Amino acid sequence: MTSSEIGQAAKEAAKPPSRRFTQSGDFKPLPRIIADNSGTWSTDAFPISDRSREFRSRFFAAATDAEWLDWRWQLRHRIRTLAELERVFKLTADERDAVTRRSGALPIGITPYYASLMSLDDPSEGLRRTHIPVGDEFIKSPGEADDPLGEDHDSVVPGLVHRYPDRVLFLATGFCSTYCRYCTRSRMVGEPGGEYDFSKSQWEKAFDYIAAHPEIRDVLISGGDPLSLSDDRLDYLLGRLRAIEHVEFIRIGSKIPIVLPMRITKSLTDVLRKYHPLWMSIHVTHPDELTPEVMESTARLADAGIPLGSQTVLLKGINDDILIMKPLMHGLLKFRVKPYYLYQCDPITGSAHFRTPVSKGLEIIEGLRGHTTGYAVPTFVIDAPGGGGKIPLLPNSVVGRDGDDLLLRNFEGGTYRYGDPGGVIGSEPAFREAAE
Repeated sequence: MTSSEIGQAAKEAAKPPSRRFTQSGDFKPLPRIIADNSGTWSTDAFPISDRSREFRSRFFAAATDAEWLDWRWQLRHRIRTLAELERVFKLTADERDAVTRRSGALPIGITPYYASLMSLDDPSEGLRRTHIPVGDEFIKSPGEADDPLGEDHDSVVPGLVHRYPDRVLFLATGFCSTYCRYCTRSRMVGEPGGEYDFSKSQWEKAFDYIAAHPEIRDVLISGGDPLSLSDDRLDYLLGRLRAIEHVEFIRIGSKIPIVLPMRITKSLTDVLRKYHPLWMSIHVTHPDELTPEVMESTARLADAGIPLGSQTVLLKGINDDILIMKPLMHGLLKFRVKPYYLYQCDPITGSAHFRTPVSKGLEIIEGLRGHTTGYAVPTFVIDAPGGGGKIPLLPNSVVGRDGDDLLLRNFEGGTYRYGDPGGVIGSEPAFREAAE
């Protein structure tokens, strides 16, 4: 797209969200159900949206409000088999065949709550596409790999990846409440007793390594999904890390606030708030995920003093459009979540049908930058295959150079001069050749 076309798309995206984003408008407070999310009655209230109620009445009619709001009930009633999928969704022949062929890691798993956000009869609908497999998942394209980021190579002990100088990735579990079909760790999630196993004894080896390396000041806990652990196990994990004197900064990466929002109970936030400074990155894909339930889960985390950042994977035909991405970023800010990263989809085996050209990510950033608040603009990154780490990409705003003036292009495509005596940016051969 040209700069003017991007600008026009950005203006369209500035209009109120269309009705296709059925969950992403401004929400009025919903009636709260006085039910404890661990399964007993209390004052730990949580909203139930009309959409969730309608879905529950059709497919889980026997479930009470208290059961629906119990995150463990949601996990026990995940949609996992062909028969369960066919009870809820009108599957295509391709989907049915892919479900039948699937085996090993990256199983099917969809919480009833999250299924309520999906189209039951349209296989092209975005959230459905991210969780119900299709035949393209079994095609390995050039450049794809089971471990494209080289995490296994950088694992210093099982489940602990030490790639960057001052931080480590702590893989605490292989379990997720839902399984995204483009998952970077598809090789290791959802297969108990498989090649990748996660246990307390493994945790202890990771603690020992971190304690022996004082250069480590930042620990990112991921998996699987760490918030799928019980409160007691999370308390133990966070307590052990916080007891290591040189660990200054703990982060949790999770999709649970989006796909299982009722997991964010008062007892969980009571555990989390004990271990500040604690940050959380949540995985958000589409405006349709920004429901009243998610408004509640993110509010609980934010009110517990946990800064929230979003990580969004750019997905072909799902969110690769400024008319989708801009309402998503605006909605996140309204939910007190800072858009953090926009990821180019990792080249995991069988993911070609999800990946866009890199230029599409730059086009989206151009459609955001200057057309909305900077808080709503994430950093577009490629996590470099082979263990190169995250590499940020920006649209090229340097036009060239005219003597001591640096020539810059703004969000509307206009060229502006900035005095930069003695500077060299813009005078490189590549810029001269482009100017010629």
